[in-house]
Amino acid sequence: MSSSPACACCVCPVHGPARPEAHPSDRAGWADPAREYLDSVVNWLDGPEAMGAGHGDLEARLQVYSREQYRLLLQGHLDERARLEKRRGGVTGSDGVPRPRVENGHRRELTTVLGPVTVTRKAYRASAGTGDVGTGTTSPTASDTQPGPASDGTGMTTGPTSGVLASTPTASDTQPGPASDGTGMTTGPTSGVLASTPSAGNLHPADAVLNLPVGRPSAGLARLAAVEAARGSFDDAQEAIERATGVQLGKRQVEGLARHAAVDVDAFYTARRPQPCPDRVLGLQCDGKGIVMRPGHLRPGTAKLAAKASAKLSTRLSPGEKHGRKRMAELVAVYDLDPEPRTVDDIIPASSTSRVGKQARRPGPVVTGKWLAASVTDDIPAVITRMFDEAERRDPNHERTWVALVDGNRQQIDTIRDQAATRGITVTTIIDFVHVIEYVWKAAWTFFYPGDPDAETWVAGHARTILTGRAVDAAATIRRQADAARFRGSERTGADEAITYLTAKAPYLDYATALANGWQIATGIIEGAARFLIKDRMDITGARWTTPGAEAVLHLRAVIANGDFDEYWQWHQQQELRRNHLDHYQQLDLAA
Repeated sequence: MSSSPACACCVCPVHGPARPEAHPSDRAGWADPAREYLDSVVNWLDGPEAMGAGHGDLEARLQVYSREQYRLLLQGHLDERARLEKRRGGVTGSDGVPRPRVENGHRRELTTVLGPVTVTRKAYRASAGTGDVGTGTTSPTASDTQPGPASDGTGMTTGPTSGVLASTPTASDTQPGPASDGTGMTTGPTSGVLASTPSAGNLHPADAVLNLPVGRPSAGLARLAAVEAARGSFDDAQEAIERATGVQLGKRQVEGLARHAAVDVDAFYTARRPQPCPDRVLGLQCDGKGIVMRPGHLRPGTAKLAAKASAKLSTRLSPGEKHGRKRMAELVAVYDLDPEPRTVDDIIPASSTSRVGKQARRPGPVVTGKWLAASVTDDIPAVITRMFDEAERRDPNHERTWVALVDGNRQQIDTIRDQAATRGITVTTIIDFVHVIEYVWKAAWTFFYPGDPDAETWVAGHARTILTGRAVDAAATIRRQADAARFRGSERTGADEAITYLTAKAPYLDYATALANGWQIATGIIEGAARFLIKDRMDITGARWTTPGAEAVLHLRAVIANGDFDEYWQWHQQQELRRNHLDHYQQLDLAA
């Protein structure tokens, strides 16, 4: 059997340069528990049980053992950092109260993707009698923050305005004693040491260096909860987390972690500056989709209708009755467009033969840089304002061509017009062609029996007329045909609806200009976004949403759909560092 070819990487353990064997006394003592555990696993692999096991059993056992192995390494590393932590001077809280007194051995729990660990660090405390100087600012750890008013089910609480999680208070938060630092944490020896005034809480600079979260779940668990909650139900997310980590979280904990993971999405996109694309068209699209909500989370108008409604039958719904009440979520998209001029024949060929054949058509415009956003809490004007904010970040000097595609919703059209006027931007608004054709099909059933193949030819003819920019002519032709046939009342309902729609929306049906300039004429982007953001996740069987839960999942799915999750998560962690730690000091050098 030939040997493997030599590797020139000089980095990997197999092919790297040989290192002198470390003397046992030089080895890191903090890693001894992990080494002992690894030895026990090796002994098990050498034993009869492992030798007789199938490879699937070996995989499953080693996966569990490896987590414990790395948990011990993490715990040992944290213990070593605690041993090496140097005393700092001049630690002053943002409340202006100095913390000159230092106590060792303050501990807090952290639940990681590897399992639970304990973090030990120094606590910096105010001198006795100085607590009335400041406002009681503390370094927010799992047991060191000021309690907030509302619980989110994660063992953490949410502040009244910022959405920053704070720890659940304990009885010891306000009654510190010699064996407690007043924060619910076990401390080192404190005999004869005066406890600090509760209003000037402890600070833990080592927590900032580690960027510890407020609650027990680690950043790794929070990230996993965000990804899994955005992918499937909270129950499925709970099971996925346990499969991947062995850590058991409650359903409300998973939802709370997902909600907190999404708190910085809006600020992330506000701070980001996309690369300029001066030669591309700036595309905008918007739409609305309903989400089934729990009682108490509907918009006022829908809530009134739900309160008045009463089921006609006790065992099932009657025709026309709805299973649940929905709250509209507004979706918007902004993107860059490489124009591709086309003709009417590229959309609908002139003859039925060419429509059935393989006639080559020119490709449509190419979309890049897609950005999606959605909200179930904000109304149409607020969400469209965010759409314009993103578009202006891409074109701050208003040098590009702006084209907005909508489904015909009057409020969407009016809001786009108002935003454009306020910002001094020229925006061409076009109604989705597919939506328009549905009205033409309604008119067709006035003149044809359902399933009549001649109806398709009739619709195609009127569609081509509309694509040439002559929607009013198409409406007039339909009216003449209905009048000539002497249709009355309900017989011509579909035709009249099409006539009214084509006439009223004619200013937004200039498809001839759109095709000549290479723009889009259909809202495929936002329709696809609605399927991904809402139908595939929010519409799963039995789902009934609270407003905060739905909003968080929409934000997370939008970030994932935009391909920005990894970048967002790094940014979110930086905001967590600032919120949870740096803002609680007048100045803190993390490298000290």
